[in-house]
Amino acid sequence: MQFQTHTPSTDLESHQFLLVDGKASGQWPQWAQDGDRLIESYKSMVLTRVFDTKCIALQRTGKMGTYPSCLGQEAIGVGLAQAMRKEDVFIPYYRDQAAQLVRGVTMVDILRYWGGDERGSDYANCREDLPNCVPIATQCGHAAGIASAFKIRKQPRVAVCTLGDGATSKGDFLEALNLAGLWKLPLVFIINNNQWAISTPRHLQSGLADLADKGQAAAVPGEKIDGNDLIAVYDSVSRAVERARAGKGPSLIEAVSYRLSDHTTADDASRYRSAEEVNRAWQQEPIKRLQQYLNRADLWHEDDEVALQQQCQQMVEAAVETYLKTPPQPPEAMFDYLYAELPKPYQAQYEQVKQKAQGGQYE
Repeated sequence: MQFQTHTPSTDLESHQFLLVDGKASGQWPQWAQDGDRLIESYKSMVLTRVFDTKCIALQRTGKMGTYPSCLGQEAIGVGLAQAMRKEDVFIPYYRDQAAQLVRGVTMVDILRYWGGDERGSDYANCREDLPNCVPIATQCGHAAGIASAFKIRKQPRVAVCTLGDGATSKGDFLEALNLAGLWKLPLVFIINNNQWAISTPRHLQSGLADLADKGQAAAVPGEKIDGNDLIAVYDSVSRAVERARAGKGPSLIEAVSYRLSDHTTADDASRYRSAEEVNRAWQQEPIKRLQQYLNRADLWHEDDEVALQQQCQQMVEAAVETYLKTPPQPPEAMFDYLYAELPKPYQAQYEQVKQKAQGGQYE
């Protein structure tokens, strides 16, 4: 018996409204014709980039731990977060600062988390959103569980789960996808296909031409979109979210983008990709694209940009100042959130650590 390789007959068409040069394409949805809404989205994207740049500087100067930049991913995060309702639950991976900021996670929260302080995961404004998931694809199972709870309780809520292109090769994702399709869960998976799983390029990760096609085996409809197009992201995610809310089941969205940064501040991407490739990707990045449209539509001007950049810098610096002044937790705090009731074997250790801390032995 000979096995035959299956290749899709045609690549999925990429959903797009905003062309690379900032010109409009096709018939825009009604909401996108509201200039004020697009300006608010643009402001969120710019704030994310200013904040992201500062985070890298903090890590380089020893004031924060290893950090994963979201440079070039701003349209995906802002678009998907704006498409969600407050009562929905966001299940992120580790490159989702843009979505988190829109959802209500503060810059101080994000700084604390990447500074090694778990208090940064104690969100005041979106209590049920999950914290960052650094292990690859394990958040997908969590998302399926949350969506199952929504369905069992008959709640009109949706779970939205993000993952990178590399995570689609993990069993965690495929199992969660299969469960979501079988149980028709109110769950939306969004693949941030930024072309690189650390140093592994997209073409070495999967034989499929389009990652959105992975939903076919689980009877989950898939859609491929331009992840650098804020309008396409919002349009696609909002349709998928409302479809899930109406009880019609899950969706899989592949948002095609490019990771303009190193994988993290512990990486040197110049060792495995060319400067020419990165330069080409910069020509398609999302912020400049939306800015060009707003300029062309006479909705945004140079003085607006100067004022926005100054405002963002002030907001970021204020957050950094608060972060740097955050008093450290006492050493015994490492025991506080492990168990509802601390087991006896740990109680003696807790008291020992507390006594040493009071005696100044950890200073």
